[in-house]
Amino acid sequence: MIVDSCCDLTPSLLREEDFLSVPLTIRVGDHVVVDDASFDQADLLWRMKECETAPQTSCPAPAQYLDAFACGADDLYVITLSALLSGSHNSAQQARQLWLEEHPQARVHIFNSCSASAGEVLLALKVRELAAKGLPFQTVVSEATAFCTEMTTMFVLESLDNLRKNGRLTGLQSVVTGALRIKLLMGATPEGEIYKRGQAMSVKQALSKMVEIMSKDAAHAGKLLAIAHCNCLERAFQLKEMVRKSCHFSDILITETGGISTVYANDGGIVVAY
Repeated sequence: MIVDSCCDLTPSLLREEDFLSVPLTIRVGDHVVVDDASFDQADLLWRMKECETAPQTSCPAPAQYLDAFACGADDLYVITLSALLSGSHNSAQQARQLWLEEHPQARVHIFNSCSASAGEVLLALKVRELAAKGLPFQTVVSEATAFCTEMTTMFVLESLDNLRKNGRLTGLQSVVTGALRIKLLMGATPEGEIYKRGQAMSVKQALSKMVEIMSKDAAHAGKLLAIAHCNCLERAFQLKEMVRKSCHFSDILITETGGISTVYANDGGIVVAY
């Protein structure tokens, strides 16, 4: 399975042969970071803090996806971050068209996760689970697509600056909330656009609101919860304990943000999906 590097799989999962990550790139000032195994989160956070301009991210070129398609798999499942947030999905689609011209019998599907980070992780694990059952290609695609449609993504950030500067907060009054030091609880629409779900005066209160929403959502029962954190492992474990007291997830997976998610979650950010 092929994922873009906004899919924040754990290091152990990334070492498995089931997953192949195609890196996006990040520019901070004059410095370029490739979001691959060489990524240094502490260095990126420091550079973003020191740089006066917003970091810029670039999606993979179609050629990078084409290289990944040559992995030898019979069925190619590709998962990208929301098409409304990045050109990664469009790039993968272009690569698919080129690949099929040379390999007309190939089976390739590009999933628009309509999410990012923890949401991509859940979709990747679901696709692997379905494929491991030996289900036909189209069955895997249809069931994984249904899973994606029903998935919920939420996040709480210490700062919205990078999202605002890069135009990912369409319609949000991030300048006002920043001035008032309000912490927003954000979510993703079914189409993959960011929207506001609540607000609080502290991250802890915003996370409590997040848990409250999850506990009232009957659909969460029996599902896997993925928590991605940006340099705040203790906060992620605190959230895990809060969730365990009032929710009924089958399991809780904690992972760390890679380069792209680090840019937008920023230091102290938490992203969840179920």
